[in-house]
Amino acid sequence: MKLALVTAYPPSKVTLNEYAYHLVKHFRQNINITELVLLCDKTEGTKDLAFEEDGCKITVKECWEFNSYKNIFNVSKAIRQFNPDAVLFNLQFMKFGDNKAAAALGLMLPLVCKLMNVPNIVLLHNILEEVDLGSAGFTSNKFMQKLYGFIGSTLTRLILQSDTVALTMQKYVDILQNKYNVNNVTVIPHGTFEIAKKEPDYSLPEGPLQIMTFGKFGTYKKVEGMIEAVEKVRKSTGLNLEIVIAGTDNPNVPGYLAKVKEDYKHVSQVRFTGYVEEEEVPTLFKESAVVVFPYTSTTGSSGVLHQAGSYGKAVVMPALGDLAMLVKDEGYQGEFFEPESVDSLALAIEVLVTNEAHRLSIAKANFKAANAFPMEKITAMYLNAFEKIILNKRRFSSKSIAEKYI
Repeated sequence: MKLALVTAYPPSKVTLNEYAYHLVKHFRQNINITELVLLCDKTEGTKDLAFEEDGCKITVKECWEFNSYKNIFNVSKAIRQFNPDAVLFNLQFMKFGDNKAAAALGLMLPLVCKLMNVPNIVLLHNILEEVDLGSAGFTSNKFMQKLYGFIGSTLTRLILQSDTVALTMQKYVDILQNKYNVNNVTVIPHGTFEIAKKEPDYSLPEGPLQIMTFGKFGTYKKVEGMIEAVEKVRKSTGLNLEIVIAGTDNPNVPGYLAKVKEDYKHVSQVRFTGYVEEEEVPTLFKESAVVVFPYTSTTGSSGVLHQAGSYGKAVVMPALGDLAMLVKDEGYQGEFFEPESVDSLALAIEVLVTNEAHRLSIAKANFKAANAFPMEKITAMYLNAFEKIILNKRRFSSKSIAEKYI
């Protein structure tokens, strides 16, 4: 199969680029893939294709740009040019831009692809029905939230014109089936990027215990409460704790981390890493004692939780939304806290840094949960889904031809 993947891709800073990297890494090793065509965003640096393992041919076509109104035409042209057997879209609602019109035009591509009769699947990482538009940085205005809700429903109906829409959680499948009365949605789990060949070494490096958070911050992911919580734990336990804030601003809140850094410059041992390159991620997680999710809401299955699990890390999570569902559905464990409560967050962190046996128990449970869905298994599920689509199209085509001559 010649498979095209429409996505952002490293060194892009556009959302979901890291997920695309791991999709490509494992698709290319599947014997059923003869060529991967990356229809990706334009970047200044070259695409990160330096894989250690052998694999199929990879062709790169930089054919879209964040916030461009021409993406729908340029990507469609590229699909015609390369004529793939199937197309996988790696999407969320703001994938093609934070400009609402540009984002909407980009999300019409699955429909265009279907009109071109090219088998396609949309991997949709979140659904607007489960997004708190205020905390996620879209709008706090009630009228505008209703308007976004209408627009979101319209865009969802366009996306649902795809042959198959793959969602990372069963809850999302149920919501779309019930609301839109469709039968072309299915669950394919998020998957775990890196699976260790053996159980990780749960020991920690010498020096301070690192309390780490990872992501794009400023909307529903805010770090002020985490900094204050760790200060409380320092005072109550006397432990040597380092705060590690790994990542960048959310595009909707530029300058957020710079302001936090200035506001909390009086707090010792706070490290802001900035953007974390792919090769630096393993070290970041392995050196951390605890991974914290300082969220006030959620917008989809958490890639960071799956990463934490793959490196055998204990986590601190808010008891809400999709994180709670992942614990139920996939077997992850953690210490939970009440969103926006610094005292609750401090208590959850303190439990893990003062009770090593408990921390290790959670770390091992998360490693086990992560191992249940390696990316090799996830990419195979996508190929099986494509095979079903292609077979159904052949049957439909054969039926149409037969009816024509009967």
